[in-house]
Amino acid sequence: MTRLAHRRMAESGPGQTVWIAFGGEADQPWLRLLRRGFRHCFAAVADETGWTVLEPLSGRLLVARLPVPAAFDLPGFYRRAGLAVLGPFEPGAPRGGWRPGLAPLTCVTLCRALLGSDAPRAMTPYGLFRALGGRPARNRLWNRKKILT
Repeated sequence: MTRLAHRRMAESGPGQTVWIAFGGEADQPWLRLLRRGFRHCFAAVADETGWTVLEPLSGRLLVARLPVPAAFDLPGFYRRAGLAVLGPFEPGAPRGGWRPGLAPLTCVTLCRALLGSDAPRAMTPYGLFRALGGRPARNRLWNRKKILT
């Protein structure tokens, strides 16, 4: 049986897109174990009225509605800031189940939850980046040459 909130979500149709941004420095000692440049990820959700950012921080979840127009290029802004950005993705369909998810709340599990049940299995931000089809830049000059030619 589909819950009322799930039915409303399914009836609303498309209109939201999810962008996943990767980056981060090692502000916590244990983050130094993760790959440089892929120590954190967060999601930005665009709809017809604007942008909402979901940022899992240490010990809390930050959800912010940005005071920018809906036409603002937020993924481009993040790219210019030096983050790797993938998207757009459609949010996953709501799914019901008889057992709850048992994964801890991390930046990766939050992004996977937004992508839905078809999201790739990943444990680290770099693993999610690779599973979503991203390829990290190995050399800035190589990327520049590829873009210019």
